[in-house]
Amino acid sequence: MSWESSAEYYKLINEFTKERLSGWHSSKCLIYSFDFAEIEKLQNENEWVKLNGIMIDAARKLEAGGAECILICTNTMHKTAEEIQAAISIPLIHIADATGEEIKTKGLKTVGLLGTKYTMEENFYKGRLSEQFGLKVIIPDKPDREVIHNVIYDELCLGKISQVSKEKFKNIIAKLEKEGAQGIVLGCTEITLLIKQDDLKIPVFDTTKIHAKAGVEFAFK
Repeated sequence: MSWESSAEYYKLINEFTKERLSGWHSSKCLIYSFDFAEIEKLQNENEWVKLNGIMIDAARKLEAGGAECILICTNTMHKTAEEIQAAISIPLIHIADATGEEIKTKGLKTVGLLGTKYTMEENFYKGRLSEQFGLKVIIPDKPDREVIHNVIYDELCLGKISQVSKEKFKNIIAKLEKEGAQGIVLGCTEITLLIKQDDLKIPVFDTTKIHAKAGVEFAFK
């Protein structure tokens, strides 16, 4: 939703396309860019019915423009995924499905999930990972969830990358690892701006990269 992670999606989609086709090739794509301030305000006010309508309207405009599949370039707004899919006739590539498939290829059973408070606390995301992929999903305790949520909105969505926040995230991840997490899902598309695989010893599942790749792979089917 923030342009910070949208730019990363655009970059990755074109990189994966170039890997497939080489040379001067790039991706044919349509982007519906939101004013994130409006989205964040409605999220904070728990206005999910309004958010559903906004997302459905955007998806329909992309379909009318010729899109053959939809990517919601955010984990949190997959809370509206079922409503969107019901309102359009083209496939919606679900970020949790792409991530779950990637986790299963690594043979892991238990993962830690970082994201906004909506993604960590509600069932639309972690429930999908559990029910469809048989995964045990561990989330941080409430104080740590507050830290993660606030860093996402107050820093990462504004393009601020802090070493202090990186260390906080690494400490939170270490706690999850002690609780049995075999890998960590970066369940917010902005977290990849802060945490990389090189920062951790256990596998990191960068949902931005995984989702972008899944979109490109669908396009080449």
